[in-house]
Amino acid sequence: MANAKEYIESGRTALGIEFGSTRIKAILVDENNTPIASGSHEWENRHDGGIWTYSLDAIREGLQDCYAKMAADVMEKYGVTLTTIGAMGFSAMMHGYMVFDKNDNILVPFRTWRNNTAAEAGEKLTELFNYHIPARWSIAHLYQAIINGESHVKDIVFQTTLEGYVHWKLTGKKMLGIGEASGMFPVDPKTKQYDKVMLKKFNDLVKGRVPFKVEDILPKILLAGEDAGTLTEEGAKFLDPSGNLKPGIPLCPPEGDAGTGMVATNSIRPRTGNVSAGTSVFAMIVLEKELSKPYPEIDLVTTPVGDLVGMVHCNNCTSDINGWVNLFGEFAALAGVDIPKWKLYDMLYFESEKGDKDCGGLLAYNYVSNEHVTKVEKGRPLFVRTAEGKFNLANFMRTHLYSAFGALKVGCDIMLKEEGVKLDRITGHGGLFKTERVGQSYLAAAINAPVTVMKTAGEGGAWGMAILANYLITKKKGEPLDEYLDERVFAGQEGVTLAPDPANVAGFEKFGRRYVTGLPIVREATKSLKY
Repeated sequence: MANAKEYIESGRTALGIEFGSTRIKAILVDENNTPIASGSHEWENRHDGGIWTYSLDAIREGLQDCYAKMAADVMEKYGVTLTTIGAMGFSAMMHGYMVFDKNDNILVPFRTWRNNTAAEAGEKLTELFNYHIPARWSIAHLYQAIINGESHVKDIVFQTTLEGYVHWKLTGKKMLGIGEASGMFPVDPKTKQYDKVMLKKFNDLVKGRVPFKVEDILPKILLAGEDAGTLTEEGAKFLDPSGNLKPGIPLCPPEGDAGTGMVATNSIRPRTGNVSAGTSVFAMIVLEKELSKPYPEIDLVTTPVGDLVGMVHCNNCTSDINGWVNLFGEFAALAGVDIPKWKLYDMLYFESEKGDKDCGGLLAYNYVSNEHVTKVEKGRPLFVRTAEGKFNLANFMRTHLYSAFGALKVGCDIMLKEEGVKLDRITGHGGLFKTERVGQSYLAAAINAPVTVMKTAGEGGAWGMAILANYLITKKKGEPLDEYLDERVFAGQEGVTLAPDPANVAGFEKFGRRYVTGLPIVREATKSLKY
């Protein structure tokens, strides 16, 4: 059995780098998909001219710093200067708007998924396509720019997303993995390509207003395991200005963070899914068939191999909980008690288990920002109770933890109850599940399905991207990705599965009815409170 140093020196490794909203993370794995080195770079989007954006300099500098820290980790642990890697792949936050002219110059600052400026376009395209187009999708941003009469539109020759841009800079290839591409423009799950009927409808809609057909400016679609080019000499310098890294390294198709999350949780088969719960929360459920009609609460994307996925994406999850935990921490400090943050979370989460199953009549909305699933247009966190409510610490914390899944449950209930989607298992990952059992059991109650949390899920999307890179070079001929994950990544992996507790399910259902009934309160608060 080779050791990590031998894997690195012989290039039997794979690298995944993912651009998250606050951190860029790199994970290097050996040929068995075991992480052996890592690096990260903290960054923040900025609000510039009414747009949430990251500059091209910030993207390049963040990528280079993240890679350099990973390479330094390799040197520190194994005494090896990193000069080659078996394969690599890049992932990022999905959607958004990056458009370039014939000279490869970006035409307007990168508009990230966070911008809600294309709502009008999303609604019009949803009606035109009879297919839900969220405001954050790339095609909505493009159409909104056309509606607005923005002068740059006439000069567009290429549109892509963040990881598509990075992949292009490193390989010269204008391509995307199908999961990410399906969040730019709707994909036909049968052909695994952009939907031809919708392409024609869009082209007819904008005829005479733009000098291009939309299919000519979109990236080429690739499936997991397909050749996506190699690292060029210029790309190697872009990634590693030290000059140590050699060109010629194969790259796998770049994928979005939803796709890498599915891979990192082994959730790409129909009737499986995953929930990522951190600052935001989203559920991905792999469908056996198309839904009967479009729903504004559900986005349709695909797995990295092109199977249809129902996605419920909510902007808010743990931020409001974090605020309350920090407040309790301040009180503890005032009382002269120094409680480590992790212990504070554990204490409060475990206390919530002593609360009433329906939270004792209490109610909370964790809307630090807008929440499209429940049609709340502005951030307005609220805690609400009646005089008869059982107001104690256990119920208070349970209410906020339930609320973290409140909007998600609204969307998931459409699939699971109205559409009859079957779900055999779902895997939870993200910060909300760090405290053993608590968040996991509440999610199981919310969706009435078993929830598994795996130790490896903490590695996140960068690890999922590294697996996709490794799949490119280590898969056997004809080996599908789901079998590769089952047999060569997750075989023997430790995980804990919790079945839904019937009493918790009944309690969450009661809370859920209260949550939906109370939504007019928070909607009114966004109108009448102007501070």
